[in-house]
Amino acid sequence: MKKQTNGPVHADCTAAPQLQRALRVLSGKWKGEILWQLVGGKRRFGELRRAIPDVTQHMLTTQLRDLENEGLVKRTVFPEVPPRVEYEMTPAARDLKPVFDELSRWANAHGRLEPASPDADDDADGRRPGSSDRPAR
Repeated sequence: MKKQTNGPVHADCTAAPQLQRALRVLSGKWKGEILWQLVGGKRRFGELRRAIPDVTQHMLTTQLRDLENEGLVKRTVFPEVPPRVEYEMTPAARDLKPVFDELSRWANAHGRLEPASPDADDDADGRRPGSSDRPAR
């Protein structure tokens, strides 16, 4: 039996663990958006919430804590009444700016990507892989 892999094997396998960790650190529906909002400078929680209207307060708090724990976001609490909290990118996160710039360039160049055609996986004879000649019920 032939062993199958989940993807191509790269010649530089030593980079794979670092890339996997980086992707894990940045994974999360809102982390990229939060970092993108912080590229312009410090933001308060309410400003982030208004800038990302679809995120819930709980999820924004959770994602900010994750980013803070990973060393990408710095949280500063000012001893005022009411308390003022500001978030900003750390130097490590600012190093991601070229990545965001490139993603922005890529998105602008490709516009809205079209979903794959439903016929993209058809065999040469027009049948879907694994389909039979029996009519659908």
